[in-house]
Amino acid sequence: MANTALLETYWKIGKIIVEDEQKGKSKASYGKAVLKNLANQLTLEFGKGFDERNLNNMRAFYQAFPIWNALRTELSWTHYRLLSRLDTEEKRNYYLTEAISSNWNSRELQRQINTLAFERVVTHLPTQEKPSIQNLIKDPYIFEFLGLSPDTKNSEFALETAIIDHIQKFLLEFGKGFAFVARQQHIVTDTSDFFIDLVFYNYLLKCFVVIDLKTGNLAHQDIGQIDMYVRMYDDLKRNPDDNPTIGILLCSEKDETIVKYSVLNDKNNLFASKYMLYLPKEEELKQLIEQDRINFELDKNE
Repeated sequence: MANTALLETYWKIGKIIVEDEQKGKSKASYGKAVLKNLANQLTLEFGKGFDERNLNNMRAFYQAFPIWNALRTELSWTHYRLLSRLDTEEKRNYYLTEAISSNWNSRELQRQINTLAFERVVTHLPTQEKPSIQNLIKDPYIFEFLGLSPDTKNSEFALETAIIDHIQKFLLEFGKGFAFVARQQHIVTDTSDFFIDLVFYNYLLKCFVVIDLKTGNLAHQDIGQIDMYVRMYDDLKRNPDDNPTIGILLCSEKDETIVKYSVLNDKNNLFASKYMLYLPKEEELKQLIEQDRINFELDKNE
């Protein structure tokens, strides 16, 4: 109740600033010093918490969320401060929905925004449609929290161990709906034994997700292996009421030519995503995402 009252108070102050003091304009006319004067008045009457900076936040809050009844009071004022800074409604809706469904605290929301989680999602579908694997997985993934050096050759065992040691943060980065099932899951056939690196279950998609970890360049044999694992899992482990298994190759380097001319380009249950062991600068990340999108569109149109 206290959180709801605080949000409503700040939202109403933001509304007053925009609609009454600024006459509906995004900013007051030059020289009126509306926020400074209002800050002085409110501070005299109510005390701390109404300085000019915070009034700026309240104004942005109202401008980003102009319909009070549409607000979700599960989120705090700190959440809304972060959301209000985003430049499009689509981004705000994405992060708001994800923050609620995944129970992100404000620090987790800040990380997702800083690492461009919205831009890294492979495909964004209309909210009324059921989720698909394309709008749950990301490319690239950012695993700076694993504590592995990007400048040294890490073994697949070390990568797998670090993921298990930081499973909560891994699931936060990986996306919603994923639950850990097994590490090095043993699959026995009539002639051979196999061990799958990581297995998850996604309760939104109602299917198993098998992950194969690669610390080097993506190779044809890697794709053949994940394809085999998925077929094997469907045949030996999948329950009758589960949807078909999905396979994801997590690789440190992804060759787009191999992706284009392999079964990855034809199947909707096999995916390859690059991972990064450090937190890149925003510009570097934007360029990487943009290049991936260009490659995706070129492949789609050929």
